[in-house]
Amino acid sequence: MAGVKFSRQRQAIMDYLCSTKEHPTAETVYTNVRLHYPNVSLGTVYRNLNLLAEEGEILRLTCGDGSDRFDGNPKPHYHFLCNGCQRVLDLAMEPLNHIDILAAAGFDGIIEGHTVLFHGKCPDCKK
Repeated sequence: MAGVKFSRQRQAIMDYLCSTKEHPTAETVYTNVRLHYPNVSLGTVYRNLNLLAEEGEILRLTCGDGSDRFDGNPKPHYHFLCNGCQRVLDLAMEPLNHIDILAAAGFDGIIEGHTVLFHGKCPDCKK
């Protein structure tokens, strides 16, 4: 991140997000980062998550449940939200780039990308 001073807390946030396949809330990130930095504040975690998301280092996922989730993998990929346990999972699938073309066909503006969130029951809740 050009022009941004290094921060141990920010690095700890990145390390945690890159170490998990979960898509934690800011509060979960805070709880885990506090294990290594007990004096870190929730506000510091929120500010750093916002900065990392704005810089494209992480993804912010808005899942419609009132809280954002964060993903340490900023590369384009799709997510699944379980209607049962509310877990967010990565989906291994081919990109759906053709939907940009379909959307653009009936739209007079410019389509610059898309976000897709699938809903249903995860394998655990399906049982």
